[in-house]
Amino acid sequence: MKRAASAAALAAVAAGIGAASARRNTRDPLPVASKLSRSAKVWKLSARNSARFAMAKVRGVGSAAERRAELDAQFAIRTAEDVAKELGEMKGVLMKAGQLISFIFEALPDDAQAALATLQADAAPMSPTLAAQVVEGELGKAPEHAFLDWSDTPAAAASIGQVHRAVTSHGVDVAVKVQYPGVHEAIEHDLDAAEAMYTMFSAMMLKGLDAKGLVDELRDRMREELDYRIEADNIAEFAERFAGHPWARLPRLVSELSTEKILTTEWIDGLSFDDFRHTASHDTKQRAAEVIWRFAQYSIHHHGAFNGDPHPGNYKFHHDGSVTFLDFGLVKRWSPGEWELLRPSIDAIIIHRDPDRLVDAMEASGFLRPGHQLDAAHLYDYVSSPYVPYLSDEFTFTRQWMVDTLGKIFDVQGPHADVIESLNMPPSFVILDRVVWGMSAIMGKLEAHGPFRAMLLEYVADGEPATDLGAAEAAWRAGARS
Repeated sequence: MKRAASAAALAAVAAGIGAASARRNTRDPLPVASKLSRSAKVWKLSARNSARFAMAKVRGVGSAAERRAELDAQFAIRTAEDVAKELGEMKGVLMKAGQLISFIFEALPDDAQAALATLQADAAPMSPTLAAQVVEGELGKAPEHAFLDWSDTPAAAASIGQVHRAVTSHGVDVAVKVQYPGVHEAIEHDLDAAEAMYTMFSAMMLKGLDAKGLVDELRDRMREELDYRIEADNIAEFAERFAGHPWARLPRLVSELSTEKILTTEWIDGLSFDDFRHTASHDTKQRAAEVIWRFAQYSIHHHGAFNGDPHPGNYKFHHDGSVTFLDFGLVKRWSPGEWELLRPSIDAIIIHRDPDRLVDAMEASGFLRPGHQLDAAHLYDYVSSPYVPYLSDEFTFTRQWMVDTLGKIFDVQGPHADVIESLNMPPSFVILDRVVWGMSAIMGKLEAHGPFRAMLLEYVADGEPATDLGAAEAAWRAGARS
């Protein structure tokens, strides 16, 4: 299972994924603090746009298209062919792998981590003209007509799309995610390359790894992530599920401005992870760490669907320690019986601490093939490594703990080489494994401390709340059920 955390788990699991849901948010656009201030914003922007269009008509210059044309030369992606080239070389699946590796591999030098992190932060955006074409193709209007105000310069560029800041006709500040044209073909190319890479990797080190099954799971999830309507449904579903939650926040969806390739949500102001780490107090960082951890645990154990991309770039941090969760393109849902098959192996480690029970559970779930002849205690020592925080009453996550644990997991010539060679990762475990490592990395960077065993037992064994946040969530759940 935790060789399920092998390089396959880090490169493979790093691939983007999303999952289907069934509901669309049809509520009115986002609330703002003051109707008066919003009306003033609408009036001001409407007047500015009217004046601008009037001048353009008189002079014959200064149109939105002309302004974009002046900016286009500064952007690497100007056509669908450019998308295929840029994404095929540095983005898509392999870029997501680099992003996760840069974040969880604490043993890498700081400059190496920073270089890998730029795979996401410095992703080449598409030109304003190309972005405008996508918006017009999806909404039937150019951006300057679909929105009261539109920024041609993207606020962020990521693996399959980029984000523009805009203002709706209702005066609402929004983030508009625009998908790169041609990204589907680039992703498929990446996945073909990934399957070859994992097959070679398993032949050399992980003899038991089902590379094809693993990549098929990634392929299905990645294809879902390419349809922003699915992500819109995910946002609406999670927003409904977490409505009124005491410390988890989600942006509201603007469904009428969201399509297959355009996703519009409330614009969220907040601190980036690095800014938060360097400016927040110790207590506030502890609170935010617990918020992120509990959001994942609640989603996995009580909702049956969870965000499979635990990277801090997908969060906005606030001064009270609350967190806004932004990206729901990569959502894993348990299919009937899937969690029931995986859970006994985790329970054997955390609840029962029983090596023999672990062997039986891992054989039943496909982590181990019968006839492996591994010693149960030896297997338990290796597989339980990522779950050490939940085996003692108090634990502090640290970056050094991540270094040591990953060193043990990846030591293919060390004392657990026989275990590493024998383990397989069931495809259904790919995304959960990504969450385990990503969450541990976030906790380590925030030096999260707490009664993590008792906290986890709240979710897996109906334990009593172990912290103030746990008590607040329990009260919220009781109110939601009543």
